[in-house]
Amino acid sequence: MIIIEPHIHMYSRTTDDYQAMYKAGIRACVEPSFWLGFNRRYAGTFFDYFGLVLEFETVRARRFGIDHFAAVGYNPKEAENTKLVDEVCAGMGEYLDHERCVALGEIGYNNINDEEEYAFVKQLRMAKERNMPVLIHLPHFNKPEGAERIIKNIRDEGMDETKILIDHNTEDTMPITRETKCYTGMTVYPISKLTPQRVSDIIKEFGHERMIVDGSADWGISDPCSLPKVVEFMRGDGHLDDVIQALVHDNANSFYSNSPNWKPELDLEPVDPREFQR
Repeated sequence: MIIIEPHIHMYSRTTDDYQAMYKAGIRACVEPSFWLGFNRRYAGTFFDYFGLVLEFETVRARRFGIDHFAAVGYNPKEAENTKLVDEVCAGMGEYLDHERCVALGEIGYNNINDEEEYAFVKQLRMAKERNMPVLIHLPHFNKPEGAERIIKNIRDEGMDETKILIDHNTEDTMPITRETKCYTGMTVYPISKLTPQRVSDIIKEFGHERMIVDGSADWGISDPCSLPKVVEFMRGDGHLDDVIQALVHDNANSFYSNSPNWKPELDLEPVDPREFQR
């Protein structure tokens, strides 16, 4: 089964991870902009990071047979610095217009406050102006409150919900986010977030339409091959292959197809390492 990894932070991963992903069937991935482990002080550091994930990371992934795309945005973890939000958003256009950018994100809430809402709404408007898909981050804590505020913002701004992915859902947010027309994402981690078992149970309760699953691997304890493990578990848990394929390929492909830049090559071959290590 060919897999699309719709949310993963390869900036923080090694080349061994790319090799393992390819071996497990992953052929394309999307890397949303995220917090680097500390709060940045200058707009230029954001722009350098955007350039890296759009340019170098695409080349690095391609060497290992994976077509890499990115989403660009001012992440919610740092969004309380409103002055910096304004500076970064003022210069973000060229990165949003880059041929490898397929969405604006990830944006959303962390502490669920007015400063974060300012950054979130500002970027929703930027995405609406460009008719771009949006990748939204549910907060790590008080998720239902965050989900309700996100949906209010989306509707107040008149956003097209079919072009929005609300990610990091759990059992307590699904009744809220599934009442929208947004795509709903689930993240699988070895310890925190969801397990393949919980994903399987959620699909049995809420169905698979507009559902997306991702590994969101980053600096912490995470697994860039979470999706192949979801595939294996769900097959053993009685799900049909067409349901599983929708979760790990079709729905992500449908969501990102809202971007004209989404043209994944799923038949890339890894390059002989001797060709790029000279």
